Amino acid sequence: MFEDSLIESGGKLKTSRPATAAVSFAMQAVVVGIMVLIPLLFTEALPRTQLMTFLVAPPPPPPPPPPPAAVKVVKQVETDIVNNQLRTPTKIPKKVEIIKEEEAPPPSVGVVGGVPGGVPGGQMGGVIGGIISSTPAAVPKVAVQRVRVSQGVTQGMVIHRVQPVYPQMAKIARVQGPVVLAAIIGKDGTIQGLHVLSTASPLLNQAALDAVKQWRYRPYILNGEPVEVDTQITVNFTLSGA
Repeated sequence: MFEDSLIESGGKLKTSRPATAAVSFAMQAVVVGIMVLIPLLFTEALPRTQLMTFLVAPPPPPPPPPPPAAVKVVKQVETDIVNNQLRTPTKIPKKVEIIKEEEAPPPSVGVVGGVPGGVPGGQMGGVIGGIISSTPAAVPKVAVQRVRVSQGVTQGMVIHRVQPVYPQMAKIARVQGPVVLAAIIGKDGTIQGLHVLSTASPLLNQAALDAVKQWRYRPYILNGEPVEVDTQITVNFTLSGA
């Protein structure tokens, strides 16, 4: 009897288990479906920041780096001329160039005023040139009015000399020394101009001027003509017994 009850109970259990499992699976599927549909129907409940991350497109990739700039190599041409002077070369060049100068064109035949083609035995410059070249040109003489002559030269030209009279006041004051005069000697040898350049004392000036005005010289001849002479004359005053 116990065995039958066990068999019956075991058979009931076996027959009811598949139905229970099916119902349980269906309920679980419904629950999972509801949980999945709720977020889709009610989007306000989802976090906004997380939705924005899903909806915003990712940023574009950064642009590729620019290619490196080409380096321009400047080749420095060496020159042998520095400050307009030829410098000593530091090395022997591999190739030595020979500079050929251009030949100058031949001079043109003929002159201005000549006959085209020329005439054998003709004159340079044509007929007019022959007439001009046959006539000697007179060189004009430049007239010299006055020349500068040193004092040593004019001393040898004196033909009449007058000694100055020693002033009495200069004797009393015991004054002596030279008086230098600037003189212009005329073409006839007479004194044309006279003035004092330097003096030992003004007491001696007038006596020197009065004496030199009476001096006479030989005319100074230049290019066959007498000319005026610009020179200096020194008159020395010396006390006797000084």
